[in-house]
Amino acid sequence: MKVKYEVADILRRNHHKLEYVVPNRWKLRTLYAIEICRTAALGGHIDQCLNTDCNQMHISYNSCRNRHCPKCQGHKRQQWILARENELINTSYYHMVFTLPSQLHKLTFTNQKIIYSILFKTAWSVVRDFASNPKFIGGKTGMISILHTWGQNLSFHPHLHCIVPGGGINPNKKWKTAKGKDKYLFPVKAISKVFRARFTEQIRLHFNLEQKFYKCLFQKKWVVYCKRPFYGPKQVIEYIGRYTHKVA
Repeated sequence: MKVKYEVADILRRNHHKLEYVVPNRWKLRTLYAIEICRTAALGGHIDQCLNTDCNQMHISYNSCRNRHCPKCQGHKRQQWILARENELINTSYYHMVFTLPSQLHKLTFTNQKIIYSILFKTAWSVVRDFASNPKFIGGKTGMISILHTWGQNLSFHPHLHCIVPGGGINPNKKWKTAKGKDKYLFPVKAISKVFRARFTEQIRLHFNLEQKFYKCLFQKKWVVYCKRPFYGPKQVIEYIGRYTHKVA
């Protein structure tokens, strides 16, 4: 269903006011890109059907391709969803969320590249090792993960959304279904403690901080959430797809 008004419509109506309310030139250029996206200002291109019996042509305006543009990001998000659907297999999937405690927010905000790299690597190492344990799966599994850096109220809230299949490939190269019985893929308390220990260890290796800071991290209960499995590959991808190409 086509919406009545778009962000670009609002920007065009208030174009003459933007330079007075936008604090810097970079943001102003971003808003201007959204305003002229898919208009004559950016030129156009011709798409033609390759079928010789058709040869129909369609003329379209060019996109701004700015990562903040809702039109461009919507298209890229759909492309991402279709690509991930091709990677899914016919099994149940679990939704896991690795969340950093508030004590790490300041360090994370000022060292985002390092911390986010640690977050991805640590989360995967935890999932990989728990999956290899015969108590849970006893095989090699996989994971699709999306970083989310803000919460529902748009506050800084870094956490990692992960989709993990409910099984893996055992040493005999055969599929082995997880023993979670459609409740939890792994024990939440155990995986939370391991995640906290491994992440804190990486913080020690990358930063020279006071000991009381590390003590504070271990006094805090870290949260690794593992929801019930989703049923159906499309539902999995549609859910995690909401967190891709989204700008607050």
